[in-house]
Amino acid sequence: MAETSQLYVRQLKGGRDFALGNPAAQSMENFVYLLGDRSTGECLVVDPAWDVRDIVRVAEGDGMRVVGALCTHYHPDHIGGSMFGFTVEGLPTLLEVNPCPIHVHRAEAEGVRKVTGLSATDLTLHDSGDRVRVGQVEVELLHTPGHTPGSMCFRIRDALFSGDTLFLQGCGRVDLPGGDPDEMYRTLTQRLASLPDDLTLFPGHAYGGASAALQVVRKTNPYLNVQSLAAWRRGMGG
Repeated sequence: MAETSQLYVRQLKGGRDFALGNPAAQSMENFVYLLGDRSTGECLVVDPAWDVRDIVRVAEGDGMRVVGALCTHYHPDHIGGSMFGFTVEGLPTLLEVNPCPIHVHRAEAEGVRKVTGLSATDLTLHDSGDRVRVGQVEVELLHTPGHTPGSMCFRIRDALFSGDTLFLQGCGRVDLPGGDPDEMYRTLTQRLASLPDDLTLFPGHAYGGASAALQVVRKTNPYLNVQSLAAWRRGMGG
């Protein structure tokens, strides 16, 4: 994406840039993002998990202070909780070490509370099209259901942070609780299709790469080139 002296963007990979030595974090290949305003020294953290203190330290090392969290969806590898027989650190630790607002889509709030144990008062609920400001930088929240009911992508200027909605060479699973293949198809072919080609896509996992122009992803990602809902359902096991 086009950097400016004001805009702060940091992409962190689990097991490489934080949660060092954690084999589960290494295998999951999660990306966490820090997004903010260099002029005010404030930033938001997207999907803080695995080693929250490490993530906060990275921000502080860049001269930034975490003032809020953006949640793409409620799965434990993104916000904390139990999965595959082990526990992932996440939002509860963030509130302990760095209290701040936690922004989620209202359709995702129940799932977030269930996997993290947070209360309703811990969460700031949003609808699609809402904007969250950090300093003078504005983040647009886009509701992109399919992987989960309240999955969100975040747009800042010429960048799109897509969580598990869209990867460079795939999309999020729809066979987990809350997944909906028809909604995912609508998200990929209608909701995201309205976005401009010149955005840079930053996914929630390093599946196929760390970033790419949306124009390139549209040409090379087979999940964006399914010709009908019926063909999509067949391909997704429906």
